[in-house]
Amino acid sequence: MSEPVVHITNLNLWYRQKAVLQDLNWTINPSENWLVYGASGSGKTTLAKAIAGLVRANGSITLNFKPEAAQPPVVHYVANWYQFKDLEGQSNFYYQQRYNKQAVEVTATVRAELESYGKKHGLNFGIAERIMSDLGFAALIDSTLIQLSSGEHKKLQLVKALWLNPQLLILDQPYNGLDTRSRENLNTLLDELAEQGMQLILIANDLEIPACIDRLAEIREGKLVEISASDRMTDFFTEETVPPVPAFLREHPAAAASELVVKMIGINVSYGEKQVLRNVDWEVRSGEKWLLQGHNGSGKSTLLSLICGDHPQAYSNNFYLFGNKRGSGESIWEIKARIGLISPELHWYFDPSATVWQSIASGFYDSSGLFCEPGSTKHAQADELVSYFGLEEYKNVLMTELPLGKQRLALLARTIIKNPELLILDEPCQGLDLHQTRYFNMLVDELCKNGTTLIYVGHFDALVPSCIEKRILLENGAVKSIETMTEAVETADNFENFEILTKP
Repeated sequence: MSEPVVHITNLNLWYRQKAVLQDLNWTINPSENWLVYGASGSGKTTLAKAIAGLVRANGSITLNFKPEAAQPPVVHYVANWYQFKDLEGQSNFYYQQRYNKQAVEVTATVRAELESYGKKHGLNFGIAERIMSDLGFAALIDSTLIQLSSGEHKKLQLVKALWLNPQLLILDQPYNGLDTRSRENLNTLLDELAEQGMQLILIANDLEIPACIDRLAEIREGKLVEISASDRMTDFFTEETVPPVPAFLREHPAAAASELVVKMIGINVSYGEKQVLRNVDWEVRSGEKWLLQGHNGSGKSTLLSLICGDHPQAYSNNFYLFGNKRGSGESIWEIKARIGLISPELHWYFDPSATVWQSIASGFYDSSGLFCEPGSTKHAQADELVSYFGLEEYKNVLMTELPLGKQRLALLARTIIKNPELLILDEPCQGLDLHQTRYFNMLVDELCKNGTTLIYVGHFDALVPSCIEKRILLENGAVKSIETMTEAVETADNFENFEILTKP
């Protein structure tokens, strides 16, 4: 009988005097491909890193590779979080820096990054080109790393991992930031590599998984429990309830001077010869709830950066915000005072030295970290949100020391703390487990009852708040359609999943 590829016995790991993994046992036999899921902070990422030798844990982990296999005899772990450095070795970027020409000039291109990676591992660049094409990433080969969106950074991670084709590949939340088509193509590639002999551990809370996955497990109370597909579906559709939001968030946001919150007329954005937005016309009225969608690279992030005051080309376009034409004397801080934002990029570049409480309170000032002492009222409101999001035990802990899902909850609290007129939620549930995602979207529904204007970015196969009324769909930087949600469901590419996942 063949030896197990992975054999784990009595694995224990503690964090802040709390058991994360406790006497965990797991055997992965040849040809098995596993999906592991669980609540945020349950230990999924810790377990993956322990198998890859990236963290120390008490217990036994034995790996057995096939010396005769075509794949390299290694475990390759792909983190949920992508980090890169510029050409000077710096990684302390700030949020608006991706639109800074100087930052672009000192950051490597995708081509240079892949050529360096291929040379290091002795890989054939032609294989990488095929993977890039399959993932819809080939057109970005000469883009710099700092210009990539969250979904595009995820694709770069995946290109490297699939190109390496290790004997054991561990993917931590690989679908974050990917559009529906890219998820489908990724699953096809994973099935092909599994057929060729690669084994897979997939850490994900998604329902759409590769056909090669034949084992399912959940981490519960520090232990790994094998489950059936039906058990997982039952768990997914467990009903959630949300308590009333804090009283200060039930107040109607300050009234806008104009009924039109956003008005874009023929918006164009280009970087050299590359046009990112093309003749975009869009109006968002006060109190409306919008879903912004489009494939990776369609221009969603650039469109939002114009609204948030982060993109310098807002001044060269015919663009109105809260009734005022951009460039008519308003400061960027006056704009941000009326907007609550969360995005993957904001999370990437957030101050790593801030505690959970400081991070939440910084939402009053639109700063990355807290640099002044809030008054008593603001202090009490920050405390209230710490409690509301169940973060009391982490209140004085550095954000970077939290599981990714709980970091995102803290930033969600930061986003809503000032009860903004306009709430922009760009893939807000990346890193959250299924229950947290459902819970947060129900919270958004409650918040938006007070007249808040909402722009929400998500894909059809993701949970979205039920309050959303309209959809704008971008394709190659242009508006493909603007429609009500009823019309959107009728024309959805993935109608069946959309209907299931948007049930109240």
